[in-house]
Amino acid sequence: MIMAFDGSSVDGSAYLDVVRLARDAPGWLDGAMSFWSTYGLAVFAVLAGVRWWSARRAGGAVAVRALAVPVVVVVAYGVDAVAKLLVREDRPCQSLRVRTLEACPAPGDWSFPSNHAAIAAAAAVALLFVSRRLGVVAVVAALAMALSRVWVGAHYPHDAAVGLVVGALVALLSMRTLRRWSGPLAAWIASTPLSVLVAAEAETAAVPQDTQDTNAAFVAETAS
Repeated sequence: MIMAFDGSSVDGSAYLDVVRLARDAPGWLDGAMSFWSTYGLAVFAVLAGVRWWSARRAGGAVAVRALAVPVVVVVAYGVDAVAKLLVREDRPCQSLRVRTLEACPAPGDWSFPSNHAAIAAAAAVALLFVSRRLGVVAVVAALAMALSRVWVGAHYPHDAAVGLVVGALVALLSMRTLRRWSGPLAAWIASTPLSVLVAAEAETAAVPQDTQDTNAAFVAETAS
């Protein structure tokens, strides 16, 4: 039998306060929190995609860093998943036996740290290395994600907080390392058939030049 950690001794009372607050909150607020908790991660994917699309016109190195955002998120998720297996903390709804907005997961679906919070924080910090404006929006969204996971009853506050830290640290270390190599990586990618990933105008820029060469040759033949 697997012995699981009971995290209620850390901040179980704070968790119960949030759950009671959610129980007494207006229906629209609970609905918004539940929706964000379930589907909010899609927003980070959209932000990363939008920034990559525009980064192709901002220079190869910026495009490489934008391409790295989803990779960093996957790494953060992996680190968070390993931590879950090591700690094996029961979900608060199992330990405290309370009614929550989100259905209580089955035993073995460990609580610490929050995957949602780690993914959101990793995406937000990685985006800060590509676009300060989108990064700030993503940071606010990541904090809202962490709060929503406690609000719906899926995690203790410390689960969400540590998830944010895990995701942020993985992204910070990864993006700082990548920043040193983004230029050479962009040059290498630009020399391959995948050049469109780092330079939106790589192919279109060649068309006017070819057209100019053809026109010049035509003029020379006509003149002769």
